[in-house]
Amino acid sequence: MDNEGSDIGFSNEDDSFEDEQVQIVHSLPYFLLELIAAGASSSFAKTTVAPLERIKILLQTRAEGFHSVGVYGSLKKLVKYEGLRGLYKANGVSILRMLPHSAFQYMTYEQYRSLLHYKCPSVGTGPLLNILAGSAANGTAFLCTYPLDLARTKYAYQVVDRSQSGSYGLRCIHSVHPAHQGIKDVFRTVYRGGGMLAFYRGVGPTLGGILPYNVLKFYAQEELKRWVPKEHQSSIALNLSCGALAGLFGQTVMYPLDVVRRQMQVDILNQSGARYNNTIEGLTAIIRDQGWRQLYAGLCINYMKVVPSVAIGLASFDVIRCWLHIPS
Repeated sequence: MDNEGSDIGFSNEDDSFEDEQVQIVHSLPYFLLELIAAGASSSFAKTTVAPLERIKILLQTRAEGFHSVGVYGSLKKLVKYEGLRGLYKANGVSILRMLPHSAFQYMTYEQYRSLLHYKCPSVGTGPLLNILAGSAANGTAFLCTYPLDLARTKYAYQVVDRSQSGSYGLRCIHSVHPAHQGIKDVFRTVYRGGGMLAFYRGVGPTLGGILPYNVLKFYAQEELKRWVPKEHQSSIALNLSCGALAGLFGQTVMYPLDVVRRQMQVDILNQSGARYNNTIEGLTAIIRDQGWRQLYAGLCINYMKVVPSVAIGLASFDVIRCWLHIPS
């Protein structure tokens, strides 16, 4: 009987703790619950394709020994030098960046929308207003979180041979400079090299591509929705799939700007040994020094990861939404 009583008492305490957790969750604002669910599901999806993301950075920046061996060869080479952990290098800072980026975008979208509607009534209340407000909100989010993106790129760019660490620490296999020991070391080095402005190197191509990307994505998504039968147009899975494909189309068109950004972030130099000063100079130098194909280096990885990213993102979002008791 004593054992039974203790079991029952433990069960009641456990139920009480679970009820308390549920009450805390229900007390949170609805938009915050949605933000948590979206952020967590995106983190799961991003972690799954993190090895491909790192290879893409190495291909975009033309890292010596990687740009000519393809995706599979690069994966093998990365595992050889850094082990399996190397496939997920800098993924932590990428996930850390996601929540504030989403929060800034979410919080500023309605503000920009109201401001545009009030200051520029000729814009109207249709798709153009949404595109402009969305682009402005996305740009604000990028500006607020860009240092994290730059640090992630610099850290992921450096490949080290962990089996041959010298007296001065690990060294990058495709550079004469010592490898960064972590994200903190990246921030410290960037700040010493150029102050706060150095954290925004390459931001020009990013901001310049936001508006055309959103325009292309919107029209591609609307066109794809026309092909969806009316009885399935309310399906969340189909809508998200159309959004993913439309985003992929926009990324493909604007991809050269992403390559320029990455090369500016890791300080790739032109033939005269100087840094790229702006987007046009970067595009011109890459075509002249590396060939026009380099503008699309790693693009195939975007196609490879879209299906698993969408599938994992949808599945994890549904699970987290149920756990947080968010109505569908």
